[in-house]
Amino acid sequence: MNARRDYSGPFDPNFEHSQFARETLLELLSAYAEYILRIDGFWYLAVMEKWGNDAAFDTDLSVWKRGQMYELKTFTEAFNLHGNDVATVMKYMQVNPWLNLCRYSIDLKNNDHAILTKYTCPTLSALEKEGKGRERIQCGEITPWTFNTIAHYFNPAIKVRPIRIPPRTDYHDICCQWEFKLER
Repeated sequence: MNARRDYSGPFDPNFEHSQFARETLLELLSAYAEYILRIDGFWYLAVMEKWGNDAAFDTDLSVWKRGQMYELKTFTEAFNLHGNDVATVMKYMQVNPWLNLCRYSIDLKNNDHAILTKYTCPTLSALEKEGKGRERIQCGEITPWTFNTIAHYFNPAIKVRPIRIPPRTDYHDICCQWEFKLER
C-alpha cells in the first residue's frame, strides 16, 4: 500500500497514523508542537487578562512544574535517552518538539559542555510584537527555570548559564544563547 500524503478522499474505518508518508508525519509533528505552544500562550493570556500578569506567571510555573516532569519522563522513555552528561541533555533538546519550533544550533564542545543558540523563537517574536516587556520574565525567569529543570533531570551538577538573553535591540540578532556545563 502506498503511504498517504493527506487524508483526502472517503472516510477510512481502518485509519492509522502509520499510513501516512514520512513527510506528512513530520508536518503533523510540527503542527502538534505549534498547537501545544499556542495553547500554552492562550491560557497564559487568558489568566493574565482576568487576574493580571503576576497570577499568570505564578500559574505558568505551577503548570510547568508538573508538565515539565511529564515531558521529561515521556521523551526520555520514548527515545531511550539515558546518561548524566551535557551530551545527553543536548540529545533531549534535539528531540524536544518545543525547541524544534525554533531555528537553533548546538555547539557540543565535549560531553560535559555545550552552547545552545536560538536564532528564531516564536514565543520571543510574539512577546516582542506585544511590546509589554514580558520577554524579560519569559527569557529571564521561565526559560532558565525550564533549562535548569531539564539539565538537573539528567544530572543536578549541570550548570546552565545564560550567555545572551533578551531584551534585544537588533531583531536580526540571535534570540538567546545558553551554556550547559558539567564540572566534574
